[in-house]
Amino acid sequence: MTIVLISVLLYLLATGLLVANFASREAAGRGWLAPAIGAVLLHAGTHLAAWRGIGGADMHFYAALSLVSLGMAAMTVVVGAKGRMAALGVVVFPLALATLIGYHLHGHAAPESLDWRLQLHAWTALLAYATLALAALLAIMLWLQERALRRRSIHGWLRALPPLVELETLLFRTIKVGFVLLSATLLTGVLFVDDLLAQHLVHKTVLSVLSWLTFGALLVGRWRYGWRGAVAVRWTLVAMVLLVLSFFGSKFVLELVLQRTS
Repeated sequence: MTIVLISVLLYLLATGLLVANFASREAAGRGWLAPAIGAVLLHAGTHLAAWRGIGGADMHFYAALSLVSLGMAAMTVVVGAKGRMAALGVVVFPLALATLIGYHLHGHAAPESLDWRLQLHAWTALLAYATLALAALLAIMLWLQERALRRRSIHGWLRALPPLVELETLLFRTIKVGFVLLSATLLTGVLFVDDLLAQHLVHKTVLSVLSWLTFGALLVGRWRYGWRGAVAVRWTLVAMVLLVLSFFGSKFVLELVLQRTS
């Protein structure tokens, strides 16, 4: 409990420092970075300690949520430390602490019996979801920034965002990385999952493929037709909704509604 509490407090401190800077219209600085790094390390340590106790990696619903948010928080620290995207932390850090609390209260299920191939598939999937979830947040920020510019009303934390072109470039770079990871996830699934029907994975696979096609179409549209702005935001969010439904939607129904863990 102590490690969880300290991680939560550090996430809150990092978020508070970011909000305070944005409220005073100052640059984010680096004061938030140390507590954010500490929170991420302790968040990861919570999972490692739990896995040591149960004898393996737990990737059930609450654990998966926490791991994805951990990945988002870690990437936010890296991106925010290098540029002006520290504003992501205002959303990502509270999300990470909420999922960490959920994992602490409801997680710690028995580990799934997965060989190294299926573990590779699962870890690649979690990393892909974290990367593309971050892209979805960037898309929302891009939409908010564009709307504020049209109304000539840039206020609050929107001032902390980089210029529109830079934000859009970061969005598509993130989508490209996430698309590669999602492609690897689907490929390892095809190679290593023996029976989709027996493992209740048909709907998950269909939605994942639809999400992959949507992200792919967006990247092609960007390359071929120069898609940007509202069009890019819509395609990104639709693809992310499909991806969330494919993984967490199926896990929620199977594990929490139907009480199936395998």
